[in-house]
Amino acid sequence: MDLADFDKCRNLVSLFLQRADAHGESPMLWAKRDGQWVSLNWAEAARRVCLMAASLRRLGLQAGDRVLIVSENRPEWCLADLAIMAAGCVTVPAYTTNTPRDHIHILENSGARAAIVSSAKLGKALLPAIVQTDMCRHVITMEPLKPLQGGAFGVHDWNGLLEGDPVLARAETEARLVDIGRDDLACIIYTSGTGGAPRGVRQHHGMLLMNVMGAVELISRDFGCDRNETFLSFLPLSHAYEHTGGQYFPIGLGAQIYYAEGLDKLASNIEEVRPSIMVVVPRLFEVLRTRIMKQIDKRGMIPRHLMDWAVSSALRKESGHRRLTDYPLGLLLEHTLRPKVRAKFGGRIKAMVSGGAPLNPEIGSFFSAMGLTVLQGYGQTESGPIISCNRPSAGIKFDTVGPPLRGVDVRIAEDGEILVRGELVMHGYWQNEAASANVLKFDPEHPGTGPWLHTGDIGHIDSKGRLQITDRKKDMIVNDKGDNVSPQRVESMLTLQPEIAQAMVHGDRRPYVVGLIVPDADWSLQWAQENGETFDFKALQALPAFRGSIRSAIDRVNAELSIIEKVRQFAFADEPFSIENEEMTPSLKIRRHKLRERYGSRIDALYKS
Repeated sequence: MDLADFDKCRNLVSLFLQRADAHGESPMLWAKRDGQWVSLNWAEAARRVCLMAASLRRLGLQAGDRVLIVSENRPEWCLADLAIMAAGCVTVPAYTTNTPRDHIHILENSGARAAIVSSAKLGKALLPAIVQTDMCRHVITMEPLKPLQGGAFGVHDWNGLLEGDPVLARAETEARLVDIGRDDLACIIYTSGTGGAPRGVRQHHGMLLMNVMGAVELISRDFGCDRNETFLSFLPLSHAYEHTGGQYFPIGLGAQIYYAEGLDKLASNIEEVRPSIMVVVPRLFEVLRTRIMKQIDKRGMIPRHLMDWAVSSALRKESGHRRLTDYPLGLLLEHTLRPKVRAKFGGRIKAMVSGGAPLNPEIGSFFSAMGLTVLQGYGQTESGPIISCNRPSAGIKFDTVGPPLRGVDVRIAEDGEILVRGELVMHGYWQNEAASANVLKFDPEHPGTGPWLHTGDIGHIDSKGRLQITDRKKDMIVNDKGDNVSPQRVESMLTLQPEIAQAMVHGDRRPYVVGLIVPDADWSLQWAQENGETFDFKALQALPAFRGSIRSAIDRVNAELSIIEKVRQFAFADEPFSIENEEMTPSLKIRRHKLRERYGSRIDALYKS
């Protein structure tokens, strides 16, 4: 595959149309219909993209207008995204888990003039937000949708907008694409900020094209690739990781994309689809490892010992200290455990790319021992998102995230912060110059070059050019699925409740958010008096009724939060956070590391209950 294609390409739609013309009747997108996998070929996908783009223009949308997408992963998501850009507009992906309030913020901030929604279920949260903001003039529905009374917007059927002259629609699209360059805005992806309100990352066409080029070069050089590469898409396409890695990366390869039926059917979908490349998050590896280990334990001590030896061998291989006994052990594994594990992934996996959150090195070593190639990547929405990725040619080491991709400049600041420069760096946050200036900073000695993105992560580059992340300057929670949660937002909502004086939430690299709670003293005194109890903080916290009242307060907050933000479990702190006990700064901000040091075991226990 000629990487010059990506350097010459002006925009994402042109890349897609090039691939569509080259692959024609070959399948591109797959989805389950009535229990059977049904494909949409490249030529038909291109036809629909151009027809939908023409319809968007007929509705009155102009170049630069923003269009919201609220849909689960499905072929229409990809077509809608490409059609929006083909119309000269800007895609604004939104999570299917968004609350009406989340949608209101995104609609108001982006100024979206149209929205594409997949189903009545997702419309329940979206339509009230559209009515309240009164900015969106068109709603396009993939499935029948009952509009709300009073909505000042037109409702249009997806299939109805695919009618028209495909030859004329293609010609109109090609004419528009001449004016869309690499610096032009492709999409606005919203990611949580430290202040709580999601910020819109301005992703331009060149940013994503550079990401795709780097990923294609890595896969092509280290694994080889052909037109039969197969992806299984299951991470949310509203997340930058899946949007780039699970959609535009396979488009760049000319690969096929299957859309999973859901997380509950992911395991069976993997065995059916037999993907050759998977874009995953660490949580999937953790779940699969647990399942595999349970099955091995049922088979007795010998398989378990064999697994332990295999992992030890993988660790020695990673460190470059293999023993002579590791080679016959590898042969034994190839005839025992490895084929069974590989079969669970369809049997033809070339590589699984882990991103979105840090991968536990032990998990990586486990799957490496089973003969599966796991590549840990690193990035941010602000960088498209891919900055670096492990690869066999550089030596895979699971406590690193590999060398930077082609065309990416990385340097380490004096305080250890990782700085990134290149076409992959965003042009800033949408309508937020202050936040943009905080993370995008120009080098005064080289004013003609692009800005350095200050990632907020701490790390260093090892002797083989691999980036290693050691800490994070920012407080953002990144759960084990790669979703971002602003702890300040959740904490501020919790402390607005009369029952709660202070709160710290935790969930970094974890499956859900938990809370450390300090009850309000005045409320607690009143509760004790009303319930005939002695006012003793320690004693009160042991009472189920008292705990139930705090749980009710948390549930009120949860009702206003998205799924990934909800506080699932909580524990009580022993005393209020204060400057005196060093759990607050002089400016009255909580010191998270101090609280984690003191209550770490209590917090960990919340994930075992």
